[in-house]
Amino acid sequence: MSLEAIAQAQLDAYNSQDLDAYCGFFTDGVVVANVAGEVTSSGIEAYRARYKDAFAKFPGNKAELLNRIVLGQTVVDHERVDRGDGVTPTFEVAAIYTFEGDKIARVDFAK
Repeated sequence: MSLEAIAQAQLDAYNSQDLDAYCGFFTDGVVVANVAGEVTSSGIEAYRARYKDAFAKFPGNKAELLNRIVLGQTVVDHERVDRGDGVTPTFEVAAIYTFEGDKIARVDFAK
């Protein structure tokens, strides 16, 4: 499976809020950081807890892919996120996925 296909499959799992499928695309040591490098979570259990909470808080949450770039072992997705709650404004984010093999080892977010 290509990195582009893996990135799409994890986005699909995110949008369906299938936590087990979604977390299956990430390494056990996955690191999440902002684009400046500040780490906001580390490890799959912290990642799972982060998205379990997010999915519970925003059951209508969806991310729309606006653009995708694949370069080496990195995939950059430009997304528009709608929390689906009718209150929180939509926002755009760049998610920079760094792969180790066929799993995502690091995600850097730019907003």
